[in-house]
Amino acid sequence: MTGTAAACGKPARVRPYSLAGGRPRRCRLLLVETFVAALDADGTAPGGGPGAGPHPRIPPESRAIVDLCHRLRSVAEIAALLRMPLGAVRVLLLELAEQGRVRVFDTAHGTGRPDRALLERVQGALRRL
Repeated sequence: MTGTAAACGKPARVRPYSLAGGRPRRCRLLLVETFVAALDADGTAPGGGPGAGPHPRIPPESRAIVDLCHRLRSVAEIAALLRMPLGAVRVLLLELAEQGRVRVFDTAHGTGRPDRALLERVQGALRRL
């Protein structure tokens, strides 16, 4: 499978599990339409743009995700923009959420199904890519 080394922008041939460090998938499933945003060190929405603060000791792929998420993004959009496998992005996002680096917004509205308007916005954004 072809992926991209997010930090240097050079194409690389890697398996999706190697991008996630071989870590198993978490119990929680992130849907492609789930929105994610980066958090500042104090757990609030970021005040600066991409690269506003240092990201010590996190892998380049995770750092690229955090930098990209200074603007609200969907899981599908993150995977597409970074040219990374969706499964690997989901694992990395869950790990970043556990570390308090990103906030994952729930897309279900009590019905167990995502909101139709939300899906249409995600679809429109994906078409624009």
